[in-house]
Amino acid sequence: MANQENNKLQSIIINGQEITYDINGSAEGPVIVLLSGWCQDHRLFDYIVKPLSDQHKVIRMNWRGHTDPQSSPGDFGAKDQADDVIGVLNALDIDQVIPVSTSHGGWANLEITERLGTQRVPKSILIDWIMVEAMEEFTKNLKEIQNLETWFMGRQSLFNHWIGVSHNQTVKDHLDIEMASWGYDMWERACRQIEKGYQIWGSPLNRMASLPEKRPIVHIYSQAAVEGYEEIQKNYKEEHPWFDFIVVPGDTHFPTLESPEAVVNHINEFVSASSLIR
Repeated sequence: MANQENNKLQSIIINGQEITYDINGSAEGPVIVLLSGWCQDHRLFDYIVKPLSDQHKVIRMNWRGHTDPQSSPGDFGAKDQADDVIGVLNALDIDQVIPVSTSHGGWANLEITERLGTQRVPKSILIDWIMVEAMEEFTKNLKEIQNLETWFMGRQSLFNHWIGVSHNQTVKDHLDIEMASWGYDMWERACRQIEKGYQIWGSPLNRMASLPEKRPIVHIYSQAAVEGYEEIQKNYKEEHPWFDFIVVPGDTHFPTLESPEAVVNHINEFVSASSLIR
């Protein structure tokens, strides 16, 4: 990341790690915290942060080790990421928050959601996450990326899948310039921790069902993970009425870049809707 862009971020030391963030907007009510997936940063939200900040106070927060792709933060996982986010929220005296995570940042999101309880996290938003058990090809890619001999090939396979048939230049730049700036160290860690999440919980659907306090959770996505993906979530919603899902137009794994207006509209609607749990 360029120094000029770094200078736009605020920095705080939490749990011995530098965490960078920016704050946009000043509206009252729950603060929206935007959290990327692994090997991504706040730029993933460039197209939604300003329109969201018209109605909300919005924080974009980078994971430890993600401000500078060349940094070496040591090993960490979803619980450490949650520790860092909660530490920043406490340091900034933020009471209520609605976490908005993308992809496998969802493991940390649900950890934050559980630990802070419904009083501080009344709702939670997940964007384009593989909700079902990890598929064979995806697991193969995760294992390839954990091997120094095959990691680059495995990463490229994921990139090819994530962009799909799209020729969207913003998405291509996000993959080939931004995400590709992280090397083997972070990608190996990311894939190891992602695989661990599926091994422990089976799927994000199971993880959500395990939350001791239920609250509205919505999954906004474009790229279906498996055949019948919508039907799977529809059936889950019937059993767990606090859950909902929304499909937005797009061909890629990155709706915040490809369909930002739709994502913003759905976030605004979800945040403002009644929180009644049936």
